Amino acid sequence: MNKKLLSSLVITAAAFGSIRSAGAQEVLSGDTRLACEAVLCLASGTRPGECAPSLNRYFSITARKFADTLKKRRNFLSLCPVSNQTPEMSSLISAQVNGAGRCDAQALNSTLIMSRGWDTGETYISNRMPEYCAAYIGHAYTDFNSSGTMPRYVGSPEEGGYWVEERDYDRALAEYNARLEELRRRNSENGWLQR
Repeated sequence: MNKKLLSSLVITAAAFGSIRSAGAQEVLSGDTRLACEAVLCLASGTRPGECAPSLNRYFSITARKFADTLKKRRNFLSLCPVSNQTPEMSSLISAQVNGAGRCDAQALNSTLIMSRGWDTGETYISNRMPEYCAAYIGHAYTDFNSSGTMPRYVGSPEEGGYWVEERDYDRALAEYNARLEELRRRNSENGWLQR
């Protein structure tokens, strides 16, 4: 977990509690607490069991239109007192709202399916990560690198490439290369190889 983000949330939560009660520090509760926990949990690719209540609350927020879902989720995360405290925190909230749940390898493989041509029916998975994913994964307050969950592209779009989590990249690349080699061998044996 990013130390800057964690310390910012802890300091703000402590300050928030001391402002509300001079005699005894209060702990955040209800949706305010869940919102702060969600901000922390969404900042990392690893999600321990303690994240379940806050992430369930966050992802249960939906609306008919996707833009309204994002707006409602932003409003929820904004309940955390640190959400607008600095420009970095504001940009983190925006990145989380736009990227969380949409930027893992599984989501990228299902949403980045492109057509090779309108008349062929052939598709491929794009190797270009959407800007909202780059903003989310690459944010200074998120940590996807050390958890091994940062998505990486295996292969090339022309030859059936796809996204995997970083921790699975070496295995997936070896399998991809073996599959291509086998395909080339079969094509060569059948005389399909163009020279």
